[in-house]
Amino acid sequence: MTDTIIVGAGSAGCVVAARLSADPVHRVLVFESGPVWASAAAIPARLLDPGHLPVGPESAVVWRYPANLVRGRLIGGSGAINGSYFVRPPAVDFAEWSAAAGSRLWSAEAVLPVFAALEADRDFGTAPGHGTHGPVPVQRTTEPAPVSVEFATACAASGFAEIADLNAVSVNQAGVRRGQAPDRNSAAATEVDDGFGRVPLAVSDGRRAGPARTHLYPALARANLTVTGGTTVSRLLLRGSRVVGVRWQRGRERGTAFADRVIVCAGAIESAALLIRSGIGPEPLLRALGIPVVLPAPVGAGCTDHPEIGLEYPGATPTGSTVPLEYVLEWDDLELRPYTPAFSPGLRRLGVALMAPAGRGQLTLVSADPAVPARIDQGYLRERRDRERLRTGARAAAELLRVRTGAIDDAWLRANLGTSQHLSGTCPMGPAGAERAVVDDCGRVHGIEGLIVADLSVVPVPIRRGPQATVLMLAAVIADRHTV
Repeated sequence: MTDTIIVGAGSAGCVVAARLSADPVHRVLVFESGPVWASAAAIPARLLDPGHLPVGPESAVVWRYPANLVRGRLIGGSGAINGSYFVRPPAVDFAEWSAAAGSRLWSAEAVLPVFAALEADRDFGTAPGHGTHGPVPVQRTTEPAPVSVEFATACAASGFAEIADLNAVSVNQAGVRRGQAPDRNSAAATEVDDGFGRVPLAVSDGRRAGPARTHLYPALARANLTVTGGTTVSRLLLRGSRVVGVRWQRGRERGTAFADRVIVCAGAIESAALLIRSGIGPEPLLRALGIPVVLPAPVGAGCTDHPEIGLEYPGATPTGSTVPLEYVLEWDDLELRPYTPAFSPGLRRLGVALMAPAGRGQLTLVSADPAVPARIDQGYLRERRDRERLRTGARAAAELLRVRTGAIDDAWLRANLGTSQHLSGTCPMGPAGAERAVVDDCGRVHGIEGLIVADLSVVPVPIRRGPQATVLMLAAVIADRHTV
């Protein structure tokens, strides 16, 4: 019998599967709904190009949801199709995370060694808090595109400090770098512990170093590890208050698989959807869908994402391919992103992302059929503070680029609003009995034995950086807590 079933071979699932199967007597079975290639060498070259984001309407390797939300649906998950951004969150996020989880397991001090062990940083690996022998190669661009150089020059001219290493312990935990808002006379001009710098990237030899390549494929030859692609887990099998396996479907084929425990790593959307389809979720929603109630739980009730304003301005069409982001400006709870690709002919785009929004979204299902996409109400612009912060960021970006935008009012924000595709918090951590808590500090679902969630769905607070480095750290911590 299988010891552990892992649902999803995405970013988190790759890490969990690799770490658990390191014990040769522990039998691990992984179900992935998207394609799984026989070896890393068989991955299509286009998917390894970090300058190529396969998320357009023609892509066959993404989940699609209303409101233009997409997620990776292939071995490696979103980490196999993203821009290779690999930036650690600041210490304040982990202080809030620990408080919400009721555990020091997620403090900045506790997770720092895990981050260091994950990376082989080719620029700063010997610096404090870094690593040189981890599975994830990390480096920064050495020949930035003209649009990136122009952005960095504008940031420096506006008084922002340049940060050599955005993952440095001194930046993330001590806050020694200081920048300045472009408009020093405005009410929003405040000195902050931020600045601009080159983006740490999970790339190697010009290829995307996603978690399938760095973690799962090196372990795939193990006799105790089986990864099955093209297979969707439709629901969990429960016996009383204990999970005993899963029900799966592959085309017209249907089947069941049993295990001592199940670790759900299907991502913030599909993990929550699977719990709800299995009778673990808000009781009114379950009854409306005709799903027998196994355990009332606030699944999907308070998720979060990074709303992003797209500011377009005239610029030359790029002549080559590079990663989408080479530089960013970190400014309090805003991240300014000069994208290297041209989204429209003759126009460049600067993203203004709110990284610690006050607003919360909600995930619900409209059907118990796993083929029907979940519905996510992001809750963007609902909170006055979020609108004000995005207006501040958009005005600063316009001044930085010397672009005229006209009045940046609520209507303008709505017209230029997008998403950073960083959904989290649909199954958040917290102590048993806490209003929003679905899992404990180790990812165990409250009230269900043997069921663990290990992906971005369990992060209980917004994190102020893109999530790829965080989800690998989180998966490593949870996997190690459940190693037999």
